[in-house]
Amino acid sequence: MAEMDDLYQEVILDHNRQPRNFGPLGDANRSAEGHNPLCGDTIVLYLRVEDDVVTDVSFEGGGCAIATASASLMTEVLRGKSVAQARALFEGMMDMLTGDPTHAAEVAEDLGKLAVFSGVREYPMRVKCATLVWHTLQAALEDLRQPVSTEQQG
Repeated sequence: MAEMDDLYQEVILDHNRQPRNFGPLGDANRSAEGHNPLCGDTIVLYLRVEDDVVTDVSFEGGGCAIATASASLMTEVLRGKSVAQARALFEGMMDMLTGDPTHAAEVAEDLGKLAVFSGVREYPMRVKCATLVWHTLQAALEDLRQPVSTEQQG
């Protein structure tokens, strides 16, 4: 299990050092802002949704390694997914990070490479770092115009 933890940590560090899909998305038709006041993480998420499919996605912002890696990995996974699939990924991430710990490993398996965040549940203050971008995704999918804060998520 230690080998897997080391691999997960390396993936998170890689996505923090070289975030994928970082920068504005000129033809975005949905966006949302998110902020984690306890850690200082900020994100602007840009989506291009056509025919109920996320055709493009990017983000801007800054924060800790977990928040940046979460945004980077999320953008990789979302492209080409339907809005319903994107919402299911949100639910899966929330379940893995904050749900019943007895089936967190099973949920992690279903999330593919997003499972790298499964160990974050052990650190409650870091859960907000990992989930900020996902709550921001929900706001973008709903085309909400108010910023998301981890302190509103409870």
